Amino acid sequence: MIREIKEADYPQLMKIWESAVLNTHDFLKEEDFNYYKEQIPGYFEHVTLLGFEVDNAVVGFMGVAEGNLEMLFIHNDYRGKGIGKQLTQYGIDHLEVTKVDVNEQNLQAVDFYKHIGFHVLGRSELDGQGKEYPILHMGL
Repeated sequence: MIREIKEADYPQLMKIWESAVLNTHDFLKEEDFNYYKEQIPGYFEHVTLLGFEVDNAVVGFMGVAEGNLEMLFIHNDYRGKGIGKQLTQYGIDHLEVTKVDVNEQNLQAVDFYKHIGFHVLGRSELDGQGKEYPILHMGL
């Protein structure tokens, strides 16, 4: 079930984020992982957050702002079950999502978005925080 996220869900979102990133972002340096872990909660209030529940527990979430899919994370135990696709499709259908930025080194994510119908529009050498993680700008 897809539902709105409440502030009380934030600790669970961080558990999901950590599980997802540890299993998909093997290119991240440890100090950068810790940096982003501190930064992520500050982004929650700037996006529309929706979560995916299984057995009354949030196992994945996305954040959307101005047609951009700003974040999509699925707990590693639930990856590969179509949850990310359902959340993304909901974003496309109900929140006018047409764009996403993705780490070029996260090949699973790049392939996922291509499979859904996104294509590469451009590339940046640095991520939004100025770190050396190239970003692919993708759109429908």
